[in-house]
Amino acid sequence: MRKELFVSGVTELAGNHTDHQNGRVLASAIDLGITARYEANGLDVIRISSEGHEPIEVRLSQLQVRTAEFAKPQALVRGVAAAFQELGLAIGGFDAAVRSSLAEGSGLSSSAAFSVLIARILNELFNGGQVQPIVLARAAQQAENRHYGKPCGLMGQMVCALGHTLYADFKTRELEPIQADFAAMGLTLCVTDTGGSHAGLATSYARIPADMTYIANLFDKGFLGDVDPAEFWSRGWDASNRPVRRAMHFFNENERVPKMRDALKAGDGATYIRLMNESGRSSEELLNNIVTSATGDTKLAQGLERSARLLEGRGAWRVHGGGFAGCVQALMPAEDFAFYKQEMDRAFGPGACREIRLV
Repeated sequence: MRKELFVSGVTELAGNHTDHQNGRVLASAIDLGITARYEANGLDVIRISSEGHEPIEVRLSQLQVRTAEFAKPQALVRGVAAAFQELGLAIGGFDAAVRSSLAEGSGLSSSAAFSVLIARILNELFNGGQVQPIVLARAAQQAENRHYGKPCGLMGQMVCALGHTLYADFKTRELEPIQADFAAMGLTLCVTDTGGSHAGLATSYARIPADMTYIANLFDKGFLGDVDPAEFWSRGWDASNRPVRRAMHFFNENERVPKMRDALKAGDGATYIRLMNESGRSSEELLNNIVTSATGDTKLAQGLERSARLLEGRGAWRVHGGGFAGCVQALMPAEDFAFYKQEMDRAFGPGACREIRLV
């Protein structure tokens, strides 16, 4: 008899490109995600079907990294199974039928949700459901890093595995579940998929942690989160230097995350909106993850500019997730959402703008 499980997508609320530097993040599971109906098949193969996609088949005797599979879903299946095997956990073949309300490239951690889904199925079928969520998250991250070719941090996978709103400090290992409800503040949170392609962006993404690590190495540290902020700011930096700007973003954003957490917990919408706009400006001006010369795609920039015109003085807007293509996240008074959605859908296509709810 087939079982069923659901894995939520993720919205990053604060901490843009801080997780891979032992920084702080604020993120939440949302009411959109991936559902699977699954059962063990007694074979040495994982088979997955999903409407609108080619069937996936991965043999458990063939778990080596395949560079030709980078950015393909079968790489995540292979990678999660390989991570389980390395951890000494049991694996086995299963069949699964998957359906998703997360568009690929939507910025809602669709790859993280899918990889955590595979990890949870392996846990339930072959490990008695005893593997801890953080272990599942790390297996999913390893699959993305090694097999999928995505140098991501742990934020998305961790929130998918835990399934709620979470404040995390990757340096101190502090994890704090947060009770949050924008609707109770009279606000609506949404994302707009601007339609830009993520193809050809791997180098642009990888350059961000590389630039930050370069600055950390100047202090004999491996991550910016391990560098004393006062020592960093005491140096006379040349802000025209890209790694320096990105390090500046990290320290500013890392300080902002707990302030946004506190505003969210207190239901202080005005403070949260102000800080969210600060975060967005920092990503644009210091992190520089809006437009890249690798593709010349300006759809994300257009989405941010349109949001600024629509929400100036009333709401907040920021790049959502990795950047360079994908989504604009926006927060506004609930009464403004219908018009905002109308205008964003007009620019980027019907259904491009979607309300999301925290869970």
